Amino acid sequence: MSSRDNATSAAPAASRGALAAWLGDAVAAVLFALALAQLLALHVARDLRGGGGGDAGFGIAGWAWMLLLVGAALARGALQGGAFAIGLRHAARFAAELRARVAPALMVSAAGRGRLIGEDAELAVTAIDRIEPYVARFLPLRRAAMLSPLLIALAALPASGVAAAILFGTLLPFAIGMALAGSAAARASEAQLGALSRLGGLFVDRVRALPLILSYGAEDRVTRQIGGAARDLAERTLGVLRIAFASSAILEFFSALAVALVAVYCGFSLLGLLPFRAPESLDFAEAFYVLALAPEFYLGMRRLAAAYHDKQQGEAALAALAAAEAPTGVPTVASPAKSAPEVLVVDALVVRHPEGAAIGPISARWTGPGLHLIVGPSGSGKTSLLRALIGQVPVESGRLYADDAAIDPRALAPLCGWAGQRPLLLPGSLRANLLAGEADARDAAIIAELDALGLSALIAARGGGIDWVVDDRGSGLSGGERRRIGLARALLWPRPLLLLDEPTADLDAASAARVVAVLQAAATTRTIVAATHDPALIGAADSLVEIG
Repeated sequence: MSSRDNATSAAPAASRGALAAWLGDAVAAVLFALALAQLLALHVARDLRGGGGGDAGFGIAGWAWMLLLVGAALARGALQGGAFAIGLRHAARFAAELRARVAPALMVSAAGRGRLIGEDAELAVTAIDRIEPYVARFLPLRRAAMLSPLLIALAALPASGVAAAILFGTLLPFAIGMALAGSAAARASEAQLGALSRLGGLFVDRVRALPLILSYGAEDRVTRQIGGAARDLAERTLGVLRIAFASSAILEFFSALAVALVAVYCGFSLLGLLPFRAPESLDFAEAFYVLALAPEFYLGMRRLAAAYHDKQQGEAALAALAAAEAPTGVPTVASPAKSAPEVLVVDALVVRHPEGAAIGPISARWTGPGLHLIVGPSGSGKTSLLRALIGQVPVESGRLYADDAAIDPRALAPLCGWAGQRPLLLPGSLRANLLAGEADARDAAIIAELDALGLSALIAARGGGIDWVVDDRGSGLSGGERRRIGLARALLWPRPLLLLDEPTADLDAASAARVVAVLQAAATTRTIVAATHDPALIGAADSLVEIG
């Protein structure tokens, strides 16, 4: 099944309330046409009888039809407004649920999919905004457009079977033409959404790197990159618009054809000029009634065509979200309990990067609590294996087991603390950076952890204790200090499984010895899996896995 199929199947059903309102509008249209035809027939009959002006000859029946005409018109306005309002509320609920599900999934799998942050932001924000009109308008209108022509034709049938047949006769070639246009529109919309995501991702990424771009004088090259992405988006948008105009032309042609054929038939029938023997005889009221219904036959499809761009955008966005949420190759079961598994087993795991490089197969058995190390030369895939354990790098084959149960790596993410080679620092106080996530440690515990890692002198020199302000670039901090701040954050999180990437790199011997001692102490209560080159840390390990 394609990602578009997955997206379509994941889309909600049309709002029943909105669908009922649109069908109610079709019923009101029938009543409006009936009342209008009867009123005109009464006036024509009165004029033929030589009736005077004013209300003479209008009678109770005329006022009853007038009341029905006004009531049907007011009902149509209320039903159309209600259909839009109900659809929007339904779409807002669906979008909120979708964002709650998609945003965490994108954050977990971002590294594995090799996408820019801006591209995922485009998916989580703008793409879901494009889905709302699809859910609010197109889905209920699609169901209504299937049912309302049938309702209109059945309403016309008692007055004129020939007119009803004409309406149905123009429907089949119209459906074929719209199906052909729709398949082309789907491909064009997916390409347009991909181009828009690339442009958004490129722009956000380059804005984040703007100081570096200015430092290296790369403004012209970056401008050309963004300009090329913008031109690609413009070309694909024009392609979508060309198909949209072609679809509108097909609809307008068959709509005009249906009305014209019904008008010609009704007019020639009343004048007795039909070139064939008609199976029915129409009076003025019947002829005008079916003629008034003829535009209503295609009205539902005209509304659908007006919302067809919403369909293209919505289905393309759903397909992109489905692809981003696609599971890894490891079978998914229930998440582990809120404590670390006693045994974590990697069985012949092969990690595949987006650019095609493969690492593995790798096998390991880690029993907790304990300190377990992954060793190997630089570039052998140690970091990739750590990321694969939490679903951030795709797993091509192999299995991950927690206490003998096969799990999706993403199920481990809520149990893991992470300290990478380039820890993320957020603008704010050191305390806020250390307590990011679920940590709620007291100041004494924070200070004790920093002191154990050899950072107390740094804090004293800065002044302000753990409330001194850190910027996002970690200005004034060495690589080793940044690394130990990231390690302190991971240790302060109350998570039973720690994944650490080169925790002692960039440190002098004394600082590295402090980190080793801290990790040995933590390994008595937690399962630690770390990638390292450090002989001192290797000497303290409970197990080693060598790769590369």
